[in-house]
Amino acid sequence: MERAARRVFTVSEVNSQVHDLLEASFPELWVEGEVSNCKTYPSGHTYLSLKDEKSQVRAVLFKGASFSLQFKLQDGLKVLARCRVTSYESRGELQLIVSAVEPREKGALQLALEQLKVKLRAEGLFDESRKKPLPPYPRAVGVVTSGSGAAVRDIINVLSRRWPGLEIRVWPVRVQGPGASAEIAQAVRDFNALAPDTEVLLVGRGGGSIEDLWAFNEEPVARAISESLIPVVSCVGHETDWTIADFTADLRAPTPSAAAELVVPEKAAVAERIAELEGAMLQGLRDRIEALERRLAYAAGHPFLQDPRRLWEQRVQRVDELAARLPEAMRLAVERLAMRLRVSAGKLDAISPLQVLGRGYAIALSRGKALTRASQVKKGDPVTVRLHEGSIDCEVAK
Repeated sequence: MERAARRVFTVSEVNSQVHDLLEASFPELWVEGEVSNCKTYPSGHTYLSLKDEKSQVRAVLFKGASFSLQFKLQDGLKVLARCRVTSYESRGELQLIVSAVEPREKGALQLALEQLKVKLRAEGLFDESRKKPLPPYPRAVGVVTSGSGAAVRDIINVLSRRWPGLEIRVWPVRVQGPGASAEIAQAVRDFNALAPDTEVLLVGRGGGSIEDLWAFNEEPVARAISESLIPVVSCVGHETDWTIADFTADLRAPTPSAAAELVVPEKAAVAERIAELEGAMLQGLRDRIEALERRLAYAAGHPFLQDPRRLWEQRVQRVDELAARLPEAMRLAVERLAMRLRVSAGKLDAISPLQVLGRGYAIALSRGKALTRASQVKKGDPVTVRLHEGSIDCEVAK
């Protein structure tokens, strides 16, 4: 009886029930640990272990989840992995299915930062040729930052003080923590899609630790900024360290207040410059008028203006003199041309073949060409002999 009441499980059944129990008992959770035995296969899946001082557990990051990874996993990194607990049934081994990974320490953060820099630089996202100029006198400025922090207040105060009448459009977002980078990137894209008349964007936050600022080091923010048709000024509140957003932005400012000063001029300075230009224009007009007055005074002293009738009479008399001399000048010119013509004709006659024929010489022609050697014809060929007057048709006898 006791033997008949036993419930016997196969190994597969045990593993299957353990698998189901694990997945039902553990919701998605975050696990902190150090990466070890990390290897990525040609399939794109990455297999690794997460360990601490006392134990370790196997984990897998499938290819689809690895696309969102901001850095390359390697042994020794301390990370925070979002995962679900399950088991590898065929072996009965506990396993974590990882869906996201974040660096957990400054060393890992710095490594992730450098890896992303190399990747984006290779794609040309940091090239100076991509940088867009800022408008000198914007009418609308967009701000992507926390809606409740000191940064947004500083930006609004500086913009309003320096350039009254400016339209300031604030798009509040989370600037740190999970999902912050996605919100920042989406806000930049939304400004481009929904408010394209915005002439410049300020994207940033106040200062903080590297962990606090990390959203501005993530790839979605970098790509949204680089793809923006609106010029972007990054203003993450730190003086020395640069975020990825600083490299992809069209201009970097060390603080939100500094960014506000960079994107708009100061009204008083513009008014002063306008006054300077107005003064320069008026002085230029005065100089021009004075130059014209000097020319007019000089022209007023010209003899024509002093006695125009007398000057006119002198010009009429000069015309009459030239008209009287014209026939004689034309006759002399014709005689000179006739003399040159006679001289040229004499030179032509002196070298003319006809003049040579007049002295008893003749020209033998064969087929219209002058003969210079006997070998040019043979017996029986017709030959024309050109004389001074007329010609004779002959035939070569020998």
